[in-house]
Formats: sequence, C-alpha cells, structure tokens
Amino acid sequence: MASKSKTVDLDLDRGIAPGIEQKTRKRMVVVTGRSHPELAEDITRHLGIDLAPTEHRTFASGEIYTRFSVSMRGTDVFLVQSFGENINEDLMEMLIMLDALKRASAKRVTVVLPYYPYSRQDKKGRGREPISARLVTDLIATAGADRIMSVDLHASQIQGFFNGPVDHLFAKPVLESHFVETLTEEERETLTVVSPDMGRVRVADMWSDSLGAPLAIIHKRRDPKVANQVSVHEIVGSVEGRTCLLVDDMIDTAGTIVKAAQALKANGAKKVIVGATHAIFSSPAVERLQDPAVDRVVVTDTVPVPEHHRFENLTVLSAAPLLARAIQEVFDDGSVTSMFDGAA
Repeated sequence: MASKSKTVDLDLDRGIAPGIEQKTRKRMVVVTGRSHPELAEDITRHLGIDLAPTEHRTFASGEIYTRFSVSMRGTDVFLVQSFGENINEDLMEMLIMLDALKRASAKRVTVVLPYYPYSRQDKKGRGREPISARLVTDLIATAGADRIMSVDLHASQIQGFFNGPVDHLFAKPVLESHFVETLTEEERETLTVVSPDMGRVRVADMWSDSLGAPLAIIHKRRDPKVANQVSVHEIVGSVEGRTCLLVDDMIDTAGTIVKAAQALKANGAKKVIVGATHAIFSSPAVERLQDPAVDRVVVTDTVPVPEHHRFENLTVLSAAPLLARAIQEVFDDGSVTSMFDGAA
C-alpha cells in the first residue's frame, strides 16, 4: 500500500509554514549588570520592552554571582554594561553574565558597552607594556559574545581587536542637537570649534563642518614623568572674542580640558563650553571643571554620573535613544551605519 504523503503549504512571502511562526520568531531580551541600571532601564523604555529580571549577588569573599530569572533559550540578548568607579568589578560581572547567557542557550549575545573599558591602552607606547584594550576584547570573546556595540571608542583600531561585528556608535548627534537648541544667537555667530589636542582634530573638524564654525587647535605636550599632567603650548586659529566649543571623547581628571580652557581665555576667548561623551570624572575632575575658565560642561550618561559628581554648570544628556535605536537596527538586521549619515 502506497504511503500517503503529507503536504505543508508555505507562506511564500514569509518563507515559513503556518502554525510555526511563534517558534521561528526572534525574541529580544535586554539584561544589565549593576554598574548603570538607570541607563539600561531608559534603553528598554525606548524599545518598548521590560528589562529582564536578573539576580546579582556579591559574596563576602568578593566573588560575584549572577542568575537570570527568565528563560534565555533561543533569544537575541543585548547585555548592557557601562563602567563607573568600580571598573574592574563591573568588567568581571559582565564576563560572568556572558558565561551565564551562553550556558542558558541564548542564540546570540551582543555586549553593549556605552563606554569601552581600558580603551586608552590600545597600543604599546614603551617596551614591556600591555595592550589592555585587546585583552578586554579577548576576554569578551572567550566568555561568549557574538557582537560588541560601543560609543565613541577612544581609538578606532579597537574595532579590529574583536573577531566579529563591532558597532561603533557616535554621540555627536546627541550633543550637537543640544547645542543647536541651546546656544544663543550671539554664541552661534561667534562659535569656534576647538580640538583640545592634535589627536582629536579629525573629530573636531567634523563638528566644525556640521556647525559651520571655524576650527582651532590646541597644541599640547604631556610631561612623561608626571601622570595626567599636560602643558599647553600654543593655539592654532583665532579665538579672541569667540565662543569656543571644546569637544572631546572623554573627561577623566579634566586636566587637559581645564588647561585648554584656561589657554583659550588667556588668548581672549569670550566663553568656553565643553562637550564630551564619557564623563569619567576621576578625582579631582569635578573641582577642576568648576574653574572660572569653563563656562558650561555638557556630557552624556554613557558612564554613570552620581549626584556627588554633579555641579551647577553641568548638563547630562541621555544616550539611551541612540543606543536603543542601534539595538533595534541590529535586532532587525538593519544598518547601524545609516544612523550617522556616513560618519566614521
């Protein structure tokens, strides 16, 4: 007796059989560590989903424990972890979460690092030094990440350290939109974009083009014998009577920024406004940034900015809309590059 064949009609537009849509549909999950939960919650709010509940504990010995309270099997997970004052604990917590996700059978894990840790150790300046930025990518890969997403990498070459997709996002649209909305007419007419050192000229030049403002450059030289000490030498470009917008990727101890602001004021600048992505604010940054030479400081919340790091002339912008849109593009297999109109 001939066996009866069973025919399944396919939906040619969708490419799946009726009745199995639920099994094949992707599911997005966003999880976070304890370093910056406010940012992760803001991201999920923009995505219209809930942050996945996660149990975190630190034992008396200092060891970290993580367990996810919902199933991760077959999910497309975005692990959001920024890095604040306890950078090494935050890094270890992220690695443990990655290991837990892979063991829980997550289908794909994207590590979202609003600020990339150890990004300034991207090459050997002298013999017998580590390349710690490369070590971080190796740890992330070994722990099981499929993809990395970060904002304003200190060195673009870090993208090549990871053997997989790296989405390099830019906070410039967030910061620029704020300045376009808040600068007075007089400030816009007298605006000059300033690079605090030669290494940031390319970024400052992009700001200069988009804002239609002239560019000035501060030439500086570091004292190799003293960490975080900078000597400002000369300013290339006219700043007298101008509103100077100092742009940088991060503010750590604020030594570079404040010395640059002082040099600008000494050369006749009317106002100095600072715009930066990562507000690391290591001591004594907060005290330095309240120097009279600095009129306003605008940063994003890629790094947590606790209340004791906030001061009167500081504005903190949310990076959540930027990160949420990039996450949605990755989840939908869309284009992250298109978000920045060809910025690189």
